Amino acid sequence: QEQLVESGGGLVQAGGSLTLSCEAHGSLFRFSAMAWYRQAPGKQRELVAPITSSDSTNYRDSVKGRFTFSRDHAKNTVYLHLDNLKPEDTAVYYCNKIGADDMDYWGKGTLVTVSS
Repeated sequence: QEQLVESGGGLVQAGGSLTLSCEAHGSLFRFSAMAWYRQAPGKQRELVAPITSSDSTNYRDSVKGRFTFSRDHAKNTVYLHLDNLKPEDTAVYYCNKIGADDMDYWGKGTLVTVSS
C-alpha cells in the first residue's frame, strides 16, 4: 500500500532549526523524483524543493541557503533540514512525487510553526 508519513515538525523560535522526515511506503515512491511542498494558512500549496532520482536538488528562492533536502534510498526516506527559520516558513509540510497535484494521494503532513 502506498503511503507517505511526514514527521519532525514543531514549534520553534525564529532562527531555530528543524529536520523533517518523510517515510515513503510502497513501490510507487521508491527511487522516484520526490519533492517537499508546504501550505501556509490561507494559501495554496507550493513547491519548496525537488530532488531527482539521482539526488540532484533545487530550492525555491525564499529557502535557498537555509533548507537542505536529502534522502536515504535504503530507508526510502527523504529529509528536509530547515535552518534559520522565519515566521513566513510557518506551514504544513508535505512530501510527494514531483508534479503531484490535488488528484494524487497526499500524506497528513507535518506542521512547522515559527514564532517571531
